Amino acid sequence: MLKNIQYGMPEHKLACSDDKLVCPEGMIFESHAHYDDKQFDPDREELLSSMKANCIGTIINVGSDFASCKRTLELMQKYAFIYGALGIHPSDIADLNEEVYEWLRSSAALPKVAAIGEIGLDYYWEKDEETQSRQRYWFCRQMELARELSLPVIIHSRDAAEDTLKLMKGIHAEQIPGVIHCFSYSLELAREYVKMGYYIGIGGVVTFKNAKKLKETAACIPLDRILLETDCPYLSPEPNRGKRNSSLNLPYVAKEIASLRGITEEEVIEATRENALRLFDLRRDHLT
Repeated sequence: MLKNIQYGMPEHKLACSDDKLVCPEGMIFESHAHYDDKQFDPDREELLSSMKANCIGTIINVGSDFASCKRTLELMQKYAFIYGALGIHPSDIADLNEEVYEWLRSSAALPKVAAIGEIGLDYYWEKDEETQSRQRYWFCRQMELARELSLPVIIHSRDAAEDTLKLMKGIHAEQIPGVIHCFSYSLELAREYVKMGYYIGIGGVVTFKNAKKLKETAACIPLDRILLETDCPYLSPEPNRGKRNSSLNLPYVAKEIASLRGITEEEVIEATRENALRLFDLRRDHLT
């Protein structure tokens, strides 16, 4: 999740509807969204109510701070197709203390909580060692919470490649399933995470002309390790870059991945849906 970015308002229409994308039986699985964000306040209900008609079958709404985790619980209770992830983003660790940690533990046991996240390390804004140390501490604590609750993790890592991998190896993160969301590192590092059993979250950035590393990753890692995501309202794909993002833009991401791999959009959509159902253990819900 990237903060403090403002976008315009999209229409409530599938991004690639003019291309006549055929919805696979299970439709598109959105693995990372923030519909609790205030940018959706003007039209949240209308937008979410349009998802099924626009081929979006399932959404994971991801918490980032304490307040957004609470709003995520409200959304997943209101909408049958929305599941929740609860966790504190590294940029919001000021929200974390033992009381909040215990709230996360009890709330994550609720039905429809599918993951712990988003959690991780973000050194882009925070350069001082004390803050980075606190990020590492709470990253470890939340990873251990996921292990305790047998939930997968949604990991955010920005400008912290070395420390993220080192920490994960140190706590045997290969024993905790998860996804590296909004992946921004090299193909070599993606392969390291895949070896650990992790999925790679790919969103709108893959459509950017200068996203050479991500395009290479999307083309080369196994298809059964890719998840589709938006990180909305952030990071809209081309041709909507700079506007408010939503799950309705996911066909642009699927189209780019398909082009890079030489396969169809439908193959990408179906494979990534199956990947997400497997990671978040949602097959039993018979999502369609």
